[in-house]
Amino acid sequence: MAKVEIRTSEAPTPVAAFSQGVRKGNVLQVAGQVAFDAQSNIVGTTVADQTRQALRNVNAVLAAAGASMDDVLMLRVYLTDTAHFGEMNEAYGEFMKEPFPARTTVYVGLPAGLLVEIDALAVVD
Repeated sequence: MAKVEIRTSEAPTPVAAFSQGVRKGNVLQVAGQVAFDAQSNIVGTTVADQTRQALRNVNAVLAAAGASMDDVLMLRVYLTDTAHFGEMNEAYGEFMKEPFPARTTVYVGLPAGLLVEIDALAVVD
């Protein structure tokens, strides 16, 4: 079974040697998405705005692979500041419905201006 790159113009193009997403069989990994629009401009100055944009990018890559948030088993959220958790969680909740995917949230350093990064693991029927 071949590994297939997932690519869409609806999400930012990676600036390094990685794919927006990769599918092998029914497993789909969406690379970490930040608050860039498709032209690689940062969208938003708050963690809520950046969370929404990151999740729009995740959804765009999922759609390009024929999947949706309903297929996501696990999301990983990377925040730059523990004080941003509540605001991120509220914006994140706008995109989720039951049954919720599993989630891990960790705190990391990101490039200047970026407050959040989100990746996803999905299983597609």
